[in-house]
Amino acid sequence: MYEHIKYEVTDPVAVISLNRPEALNAITGRMQAELRHALEAAETDDKVVGIVLTGEGRGFSAGADIGGLQATATGDGGGQRDDLSHLEANPGNPDMGSDFEVTFSYFLSIRKPLIAAINGPCAGLGFVFACLCDMRFVEQQAKFTTAFVNRGLIAEHGSSWILPRLLGPAKALDLLWSGRKFTGDEAERLGLADRLCEQGTSRSQASDYIKMLAETAAPQSIKTMKAQVYRHLNMSLGDAMKESNSLMADSLKQDDFKEGVASFVERRPPNFKRVTE
Repeated sequence: MYEHIKYEVTDPVAVISLNRPEALNAITGRMQAELRHALEAAETDDKVVGIVLTGEGRGFSAGADIGGLQATATGDGGGQRDDLSHLEANPGNPDMGSDFEVTFSYFLSIRKPLIAAINGPCAGLGFVFACLCDMRFVEQQAKFTTAFVNRGLIAEHGSSWILPRLLGPAKALDLLWSGRKFTGDEAERLGLADRLCEQGTSRSQASDYIKMLAETAAPQSIKTMKAQVYRHLNMSLGDAMKESNSLMADSLKQDDFKEGVASFVERRPPNFKRVTE
C-alpha cells in the first residue's frame, strides 16, 4: 500500500525507508502520510521494540520535494492531489499532551525508540526528521545542511526547539544561519551524531542497538523514560521530580519490576513482556 516508503518488520525491529531514491528521497505529501501510517503500525505491533528510519539508495533525504516548494512559491498549489484518506493515522502517546500533536512533534511522542540511520545527504525537512528522532546513527560520508536560510525560510517544523537542545544555542544558530554543509565526522563532534558508522552500516548498527534493548530492557520502562525526557524538557525541576516520583511508585507495583529483580537474583536474562498500551 506504500508508494514513497518501504516498511519491513524483522522481530524486534521495524525499518521504515524513505523510498524515492531517484529524487534523493525528497519528501512529498504522500511520503509524510505514509510515514505517519507506518509509524503507527510499528508503534502498535507488539513484535516491534524499536524503529529505524532511513533512506533508500545513496542518501537519507534531500528535504522537501522541490516541485512542492515551487508550487508554494508561485502560488500554484491548486492542482490535483492524491486521495490519502486511506492513510489516516494517529501515532504517538496522547498522554504526552498537546505540545506533541503539532505537525512533526508527534515523532517525540512515539511510544518506542525511533532511530535515524543516516546513510548520506540529509537536508532541510529531512534534517528536521533526523533531529526529531531519539538517536542518530550517522555514516561518515553523510552530508548535512539545514538549507532553510538559503531558500528564504525560517527554522521550520520545530528545528528551532530541538536543535539548541541537541547542540546548544550558538552551534544551532551557526547551522541555521549559514546553511553550510558538514559531514558525519563533524556531526559527531557537534553532538548531532550519537554513533558514527562506517559507510553502509548505519541501518545494521541501529538495528543491532534495538536488538540489544529487546534482550535487556523492559519495553514499558523504555516508553515511560522517553515520555519523561521529552515532557520534562517543558517542565520545572520540581514538577518533573513530582511526576517521576509518581511514576516510580507505580513501576514498583508492576510485573516488570518483579521480573527485573528475579532475573538479577537468578543471574539470567530478563523476560519482559512486549505489550503496547
